[in-house]
Amino acid sequence: MTLSIFAVLFAAPSAFAQQAPATTDPKAPEPKKVTTLAGMVVTAQKREQAMQTVPITMTVATKQQLQDADVRDIKALQVLVPSMYAYSTGSEALTSIRLRGIGTVGDNPGLESSVGTVIDGVPRARTGAAFDDLGELERVEVLYGPQGTLFGQNTSAGVVNIVTAAPSFHAHGDTELTVGNYGALDLGAYYTAPISDKAAFSIYASNRTRDGFYDVETGPGPRTENSDSNLDVHSLRGKLLLLPTKNVDITIIGDYSSRDEHCCTAVATVRGPTANILDALVGGSAVSANPADPYAYVAYSNRDDREQIIDDGVSAEINWTTPWLNNATFTSITSKREWTADEGGDLEFTTADIFDRPFGQPGDSSVRINPLTEELRLAGNTDKFDWTVGYFLDNEDLVRHDLINMGSDYEAYMSSLLVYGFKPYGMNTANPATFISQATGLPYGASLSGVGMADMYKQTANSNAVFGNVTFHATDALDLTAGLRYTDESKQLDSTYTNPNGDAGCAAMLRNPTQVYEALVGRGVPAAIAAKLIPTVIGDSCLAWSDALDVRTTHQSLNEKEWSGTLKGVYTFNDNVMTYLTGSRGYKAGGFNMDRVQSATGLNDQSVGILPVNNTSFVGEFVNSYELGTKTTWLDGSLLANAALFDEQFTNYQLNEFVGTGYDVLSLPKATSKGVDTNVMWQATKNWLLQAGVTYNDVRVGKDIPGSAFAPGGVFGLLPGARMPLASLWSDTASVTYEHPLNGTLLGRFNVSAKYQSGVNQGATYAPELYQGGYTVINARIGITPNDKQWSVELWSDNLTGARYAQVRFAGVIQTGTWDAFLGAPRTWGATFRYNFL
Repeated sequence: MTLSIFAVLFAAPSAFAQQAPATTDPKAPEPKKVTTLAGMVVTAQKREQAMQTVPITMTVATKQQLQDADVRDIKALQVLVPSMYAYSTGSEALTSIRLRGIGTVGDNPGLESSVGTVIDGVPRARTGAAFDDLGELERVEVLYGPQGTLFGQNTSAGVVNIVTAAPSFHAHGDTELTVGNYGALDLGAYYTAPISDKAAFSIYASNRTRDGFYDVETGPGPRTENSDSNLDVHSLRGKLLLLPTKNVDITIIGDYSSRDEHCCTAVATVRGPTANILDALVGGSAVSANPADPYAYVAYSNRDDREQIIDDGVSAEINWTTPWLNNATFTSITSKREWTADEGGDLEFTTADIFDRPFGQPGDSSVRINPLTEELRLAGNTDKFDWTVGYFLDNEDLVRHDLINMGSDYEAYMSSLLVYGFKPYGMNTANPATFISQATGLPYGASLSGVGMADMYKQTANSNAVFGNVTFHATDALDLTAGLRYTDESKQLDSTYTNPNGDAGCAAMLRNPTQVYEALVGRGVPAAIAAKLIPTVIGDSCLAWSDALDVRTTHQSLNEKEWSGTLKGVYTFNDNVMTYLTGSRGYKAGGFNMDRVQSATGLNDQSVGILPVNNTSFVGEFVNSYELGTKTTWLDGSLLANAALFDEQFTNYQLNEFVGTGYDVLSLPKATSKGVDTNVMWQATKNWLLQAGVTYNDVRVGKDIPGSAFAPGGVFGLLPGARMPLASLWSDTASVTYEHPLNGTLLGRFNVSAKYQSGVNQGATYAPELYQGGYTVINARIGITPNDKQWSVELWSDNLTGARYAQVRFAGVIQTGTWDAFLGAPRTWGATFRYNFL
C-alpha cells in the first residue's frame, strides 16, 4: 500500500505535462493571487510560505474547518489530525499530546511534552497550559517530527502551532450562542476595529459551561457534588496592532483563562477481589456495580476532585523591515506568563475514605509555573539564499505542593488487605481491620491516618539557545536546507519531604519488627513463614505517602549543552509536484521526577522497597528522524495529495508510567517510530470539500533495557521489544463538507468529521485489562445560513454514534485485580446560533 501511494504521487509530473510550466523570468508579470487550496499559507518555518512548498509533513486546519468539526481546544483537534492522540487523566491540567505514537504521559509537572505547543509565537510551558478555549482562529498547523531547529527543545515529536486572528482595519465581529445536552451553554463574542490609520484592536471573550456527564455515588462523603467532568471555562484575549512606521508593526497580546471544574474521575472497568473489602467498609457498593459497568458513566468517589486552573500572560511581537541585508526582517517576541493549578482528588476512586489530595487550603496540592521567554530573529533572502538566525531565552520558575491525606478507612483497608492476602498461610481473618494495630502495638486508628505527606518542589530552569537556518536555491528545481541549534539547558530542583502526622504505624514497625512477627504468629501464621512475611507487612505500611521519614531535603541540578539540527533536500518537478528528503536531530530536555520515589536500594532502579530515592533525575531525550515525502497539487489547485515515509529513532525516551502506587519515569535506551503519513484535501466543487488522512505507524520499544524490572517476570518484563503503549498502528481521519442552495436566499451546510484509531494497549505492563479496542468517533453538523452568511443556525452532535472507549486505562490504586479508566466523552448534541455583524 505504501509503495503504491508513492508510485501514484511521483507519477504526477507526467499528469501535469500539459499544464503551463512555472516561469523563471524575473521580469515576468506577477502571477495572480492563488485562491485555491494550493494557496494555503503556513508559518511552519517561521516565515509565511505556501503549504505545498514547505518540506515538512503537516496537517493544517483553517478557521472554517475547525468550526465545522467543533474544535474549541487542543484535545478536540485530534478529530482532524490522523496521527495525533490527545487525552486527559486525573485533571484537565494534565492533558497530553502524542504525534506518531510519541509523547509524554501527564500527571507529573517535572516532565515536559515531546510535542510543543505554540500560540501566536509563544511556547507554552506544558500542554495543559494550552488547554484553553482557542478563541478566534486563523489556522492551526500540526507539524510532525522533530522541529527543534526553529521551535526549540521539547519538540522532539512535533509542534502544534496555533495562529489566532489578527486585528483588522475593517471593523467586524461575530457572536455565538450554543446550547446542548448535559446543560451545555456556551457564549462567545469577537470584535475587531481600527483605532486610527496606524492602530487596530481585537477582543475575544467566551464562557463555556456544561454539567458533568458522570453521575457520582458519594457514599458517606464528605463529597456532596454528585456529578463529575463538568465544564466551566472563561476566556478573554485582547490584541493591539500598532503600525508606527511603514516598516514596523507591533502586536501586543493579553489573555486570561480560568477553569473551575470537578474533574476528573475514573470508573472501574474490572471489579477485583479487593472491592468486597471496600464494600464492607462502607456498608454498600464502594467501587462499582457488580459486575462493573463503566459505560453507565457512574463513578464512585467520596472526596472532592475540584480543580481551579488559571492561565494568563502578555506578549509583544515586533517586526521591523530593516534597511540592511536586502531588507531583512528583524522579529522580537517577548512573553511573560503565569499558570496555576489547584487540584483536589479522590486518589483511589471509591466511596471508602482511603486517601485523597485535599483542595482549597494553602500548601495543598497545587502547581505554579511562571515562564519568561524572549525570541530574537533576523530573516532575509537573496536570489540564491533564504536565511534565518536567532536567539531564544526561556526562564521558568516552577513550584509544586503535593499533599496526601490518609482517611478514616485507610488503616482498616490496608490491614484487611494483609489479612486476606495471608489467608493461604493460615492467617486468622477475624476482625481483619485490627491487624495493623496489633503489628504496631498502637491503638486502633492511630497507625495510618491524617496527612501522610506534604512535599514541596521548587525548580528553576534556564534555557538559552542560538539557531540558524539557511536554504540554498541550487537550481530552479533544487533547494538545499541546513539548520542548526545549540541549546544550553540548566535546571535546579530543591525538594522538601515532610510527614505531618509522623506516620506512626510505619515508624513503629521499623522500630520493632518483632511486634510484627508476634502479630503474625498470634493470628496463626507458622513461625518460619511469619519471619519471611515481615518485609511485606512493613512495605505495605510504609508506602510513599505513609513512610516514616524525618524532614528530608534534597538538591538536584543538571546542565545539558546539546546540538540539534536538520538537513533537507527539496526537488520541485514543476508547479504541482515537489519531493523532499530530510534528516533531523531533535532534543528534549532532561529533568526531575517531582513525585516521591522509593526502592529497595535507594537508587532510581524500579526495585520495590521503602528506601527514599534522592536522585530522581532523568537524562535528555534525543531523536534522529528521516523522512521521504512528496506534496502534489492536482486539478488547478483544488486537490492536494501529500505523503511521507518516516523513520524516527529515539534514545533515552522518557516514559512516565503509573505502577499502582506512584509514577516511575522510565528512560528507555531506544524506541522507534516508523510508518507512512498520507493526507488528501479536495475541493471537488464549489459546494463539496473532502479531506482524509491515514497514518500507519509502528512504534516499538528497544529490546535491550537494563534493570530487573524489565527482565522476564519483572513489572515491565513485557515492555522490551513491544509496541509502545498508547500508540495505535492505524489512525485515520475523514471529513466531508457540503453546502447547497435551499432557495434564492438560503444555503444549507452539512459537515461530518470522523477519527478512527486501531486497538492498542494503554500501559507499559501490557496487562490484558489495559487493552483498548479500535473505535471511531464521529462529529456531525447541519445548518442553514443566508447567502451573505451573516447568521447561521446549526444542529450538531459530537461522538454521534456514542462510541465507547477509554482515554487511558490503568491498574486500580492499591486495589489488586481492579482496573480503572478515564473514559472518553459520551454522545453530546445541541444547537449553535452565530451572527456576524459589520
